[in-house]
Amino acid sequence: MNTTTTNSLHQSSFSTDNAQDNITLIDPIALSELLKEELTLQLGSLPSNAFSVINRIVAEVARICTLSDRIQQGGEVRSSQLTLARHRLSKCVEYYNLGSKQGRIELHSNLSVMIYRQVAPAQAQLSFAARRNLIEDFLQDFYADALRAFRRENQVADNYTPRTRIELAEYMAFTEQYAKRRVMTGYGAMQLLVLRAKSFAKRQPTDTVMDIEQVTEFAKGEEAQMQSRSPMMQQVRERLVAETKDPHDAVLRDRVVGELVQYLENQGHKDCASYLILKLQDFAAPEIDEILGLTPRQRDYLQQRFKYHVEKFAHTSHWQLVHQWLGADVDQKLGLSSKQWETFVGQLDPMQQQLLQLKRAKMSDFEIVKALKITPKQVQKRWTQLLDMASRVRNNAVESSKDGINYLMAA
Repeated sequence: MNTTTTNSLHQSSFSTDNAQDNITLIDPIALSELLKEELTLQLGSLPSNAFSVINRIVAEVARICTLSDRIQQGGEVRSSQLTLARHRLSKCVEYYNLGSKQGRIELHSNLSVMIYRQVAPAQAQLSFAARRNLIEDFLQDFYADALRAFRRENQVADNYTPRTRIELAEYMAFTEQYAKRRVMTGYGAMQLLVLRAKSFAKRQPTDTVMDIEQVTEFAKGEEAQMQSRSPMMQQVRERLVAETKDPHDAVLRDRVVGELVQYLENQGHKDCASYLILKLQDFAAPEIDEILGLTPRQRDYLQQRFKYHVEKFAHTSHWQLVHQWLGADVDQKLGLSSKQWETFVGQLDPMQQQLLQLKRAKMSDFEIVKALKITPKQVQKRWTQLLDMASRVRNNAVESSKDGINYLMAA
């Protein structure tokens, strides 16, 4: 059985018997039919609006081959036309196979790499996050400009927008090719995207040199006081205050983490302690599974046990330490506002109200047991219930476990 491949189709349809044939363009209809067959072979079927995409590729390639002096003087116009058409089609297929979401990510990643250094002034000492923000701002404008260029060069409507998957793939392939176009400058050829990024960087405001001592110290003299009251000085001063971290909070957090790890290990739950340590280091779920040797189902069960023991740790044995760290100690109305406190106290029965008063009076568990005439276990159970009620009021009915575990993971 004979099989016709794209290469054999190329040889039969577009072979050149003499040099004269190779300096003329391939018939647009014949080239369109070839690209349709190749697209069908690669995708299995022709997507919706594929004909329009192919016709635009054929028209673009014909225009390039006609206007390019290098191609015209090379004497292999047909070969260049076919090679360029296949290249354009392969880029469309590549983005088509990636899909809408992953295709955008791939395009954005490729363009970001091209301009990572050029998007900011050379002397700027920017962090990765700051450069990423500049890249986002710059590329949003570039994507809009690329769409305008696509409309203009392909002679489509001014309000044309890619709708189907193949049209979106065509636009993303065009945007990548548009970004890599070579533009002649006084310093030689440069990619269009890089040239635009350099212009964007020049428009960025220059850094202002400021004496940090003048920001933090009391100004002496009339001129120094006027400079100290400048909006820029005040902005820097506010930023310094906002970014200052209270060392007491860090000490408390470390103490809570240490006590929780020790508590879990003492209770025979070393796997929960290991899970906590990995989560605090921002390991992803698949990485945790690999390190601890867990299946996803086993990890789910571990998470449930971990949640139970964190709740027990926060509401029983170490409730005072945890609530002190959260700013929700008994002296602080359990972290409630005055209005919430009134609502909370109004929900308590007489014994719970008496228990709360004794706790606020700093009485020991032995004294509380004696005053309430109940067992230590009953005191602990009632106090845990009281903390749960306060947590629901404080967090607007959010699960009480979020007090401990979410603060612990986010802090």
